[in-house]
Amino acid sequence: MDTQVDLKMLDTGRTVYVRPVAVDELPEDVREQAEGLDTIYAVHAADGERLALVRERNLAFVIARQNDMTPVTVH
Repeated sequence: MDTQVDLKMLDTGRTVYVRPVAVDELPEDVREQAEGLDTIYAVHAADGERLALVRERNLAFVIARQNDMTPVTVH
């Protein structure tokens, strides 16, 4: 099967992107809240807006799904 699909047409604005973030790249007030973690996970909207920062990757996916969003991983 070789059918081309424009994936942009399927996106209803509910896709969010989960990616790891090095804590040392974050503002000081956020680093203080990270309580010794080296990496946390960010949830971003398609336009790049950061929606959330959480301790664990799995938690990022749970939060997204609880808010009727479809999370995908970004490397």
